[in-house]
Amino acid sequence: MKLSVIIPVFNERKNILSILEKVQSADIGKIEKEIVIVDDFSIDGTREILKNIRDKNVVLAYHEKNYGKGRAIRTALEKITGDLVIIQDADLEYDPQDYRGLIKPILEKKAEVVYGSRNLGKNEHSYLSFYLGGKFVTFIANILYGLNITDEATCYKVFKKEILTSLNLECERFEFCPEVTAKIAKKGIKILEVPIDYYPRKKSEGKKIRWKDGLEAILVLCKYKFKD
Repeated sequence: MKLSVIIPVFNERKNILSILEKVQSADIGKIEKEIVIVDDFSIDGTREILKNIRDKNVVLAYHEKNYGKGRAIRTALEKITGDLVIIQDADLEYDPQDYRGLIKPILEKKAEVVYGSRNLGKNEHSYLSFYLGGKFVTFIANILYGLNITDEATCYKVFKKEILTSLNLECERFEFCPEVTAKIAKKGIKILEVPIDYYPRKKSEGKKIRWKDGLEAILVLCKYKFKD
């Protein structure tokens, strides 16, 4: 059994080695770990740092143009070899020590898709606008697709590889989350949630998502609701 960790990266020079160390040290028992890092045309020195990484279980890919998180994930999907897949942001907001709890339901055959919910635990919230925006996007997803989840926009999403690769993703930027949620829901696949830790960073620390991305998420959810 192998877990593929996909890390999309853009201008994370200060954090990339720290998050790699955290992912490498995450305890997931006897399961093998593969890390696929896709640099989305960083211009702050991140790329030069990545080129010096020699870990045998790390696969590196580089975009020659800045596309966005969604495209980076799609690039990584062409390279993964694991049985399970998890998405990991490079910004240190999410703790890889949660991996074990996230993959457990799949290993126990209780689920095929698991989301790590920031709203099931006692976490700090980011800016109020981001928090309320995330809650509203989750509400729309639940209404449109008959779901009962608490955190649609969470980074920590875990899938059986064959499920994720079967979705024919089209995402370029942050619309990965609503697109994958919509397509999973339309397939009738249950999404199980487990609590995770969350350490939000500020815009001044490099937080990239904006209110416009929340609006786009709602439009994407609506789009796939009515798209064959």
